[in-house]
Amino acid sequence: MWWILLAVAVTAVLLWAYFTAQRLNRLHIRTDAALASLQAALDRRAAVVAALLPEVRGLATAAEEVPLVHGGVEKRIARERDLSQALAPLDLPAQLIDAEVRVQLAHRFYNDAVADTRALRLRPLVRAFRLGGTAPLPEFFEYRV
Repeated sequence: MWWILLAVAVTAVLLWAYFTAQRLNRLHIRTDAALASLQAALDRRAAVVAALLPEVRGLATAAEEVPLVHGGVEKRIARERDLSQALAPLDLPAQLIDAEVRVQLAHRFYNDAVADTRALRLRPLVRAFRLGGTAPLPEFFEYRV
């Protein structure tokens, strides 16, 4: 009789692990999509800045040249911080305000996806069973001063 209880317990743990790994996979896909969307929004803003504001074209071009990839966001954050500081005192045209709003939305979606992924990945049982696999732990993207 005890072996039936053991079989049920093992089956329950295996099912939990399987569905948790599937959820983590979906969260990583969501995070990757949000990262691509954030890079597109940042690149679009940099292109608009370069086209409309020649005085900060160099900073915009420098920011756009750095790819936004998992594990390497620090360099892009530094470039975006420099660009944001240069844009702060300027009177922004409507096209740039639109691009800035898109960056803020993409930034929020990406950081929400990272928060959800990290919350699940950092649970003790998920870490003990290594359900996150070899995927790097996603990093938050904070470029505001």
